[in-house]
Amino acid sequence: MTSAMSLPDTPPVIVCGSVAFDTIMVFEGRFQEHILPEQVHSLSVSFLVPSMRKEYGGCAGNISYSLRLLGGKPIPVATVGEDAGDYLERMRGLGIDTRWVKVVPGTYTAQCFITTDLADNQITAFHPGAMGAAATNDLGDAPGAWGIVAPDAKDGMFAHARRLHARGIPFIFDLGQAMPLFSGDDLEEMLKLAQVITVNDYEAHVVEQRTGRSMADIARGLRAAIVTLGEKGSLLLEGGRETKIEPVKAEAVVDPTGCGDAYRAGLLYGVTLGWSWADSCRLASLMGALKIAERGPQNHRPSRDEISRRLQQHYGLSL
Repeated sequence: MTSAMSLPDTPPVIVCGSVAFDTIMVFEGRFQEHILPEQVHSLSVSFLVPSMRKEYGGCAGNISYSLRLLGGKPIPVATVGEDAGDYLERMRGLGIDTRWVKVVPGTYTAQCFITTDLADNQITAFHPGAMGAAATNDLGDAPGAWGIVAPDAKDGMFAHARRLHARGIPFIFDLGQAMPLFSGDDLEEMLKLAQVITVNDYEAHVVEQRTGRSMADIARGLRAAIVTLGEKGSLLLEGGRETKIEPVKAEAVVDPTGCGDAYRAGLLYGVTLGWSWADSCRLASLMGALKIAERGPQNHRPSRDEISRRLQQHYGLSL
């Protein structure tokens, strides 16, 4: 996963979140040609999907993967089903410590089934499976100088946040796909436990609406607040200041799935190196650009030397 470049001795990072399988199928037609509006009250359709692939996914899995690419030491804290053997074996083969990934008997690993048509419309079904037991997985004495609470079952996210807070381990609150689950009061409670929040532009507006506070005001109670802006880069709010982080232009735009997770991996690695938040965001931006050029959330494989070279090229920084 990493090159022969001498690696700094960075501390572990506790990565709380989902581990999941993504099954992605392509229907070589258009849904609208087969779903009749006047018959939606009695819908029964079938689509032939000659193209199908199964991807390793889930926020904790994706973040851990990209963090390991950088030479970091992710400690994923997640719940999986009895079908996760190949995923766990792959993690261990990458040098990822899986001692805090709990197998829940009698369950399947969380799975997302996505069917896409030729017009890029999607029909998605999500089975949470073992993710529903996330709160029962106590991170215990898992080592870590930093942590992240990424999308998972809501009670699991709160349980992990409280455990990290009780241990005095600073962590990033990553709202992401869990956004619909959090009320304004929920967000305020999580913000009292976390040191940093990361959201995309849309999520930032929802957070402001539900809390009745601006992101600038929220940032004043944290070490930092980071808003990702897609191809426009990201915005860092820290110490009463706003810093625009210029984006890295991707060599190709193939698949955005997992880009946010790759960004967070870069952010966490920069923090473990003792970098400023701004420089950590710059590394994060590069990791997102590297991911989007590949299909699937865990198929980008740049060497650490390549990451360092491009970091120097775009931002004048080096690993």
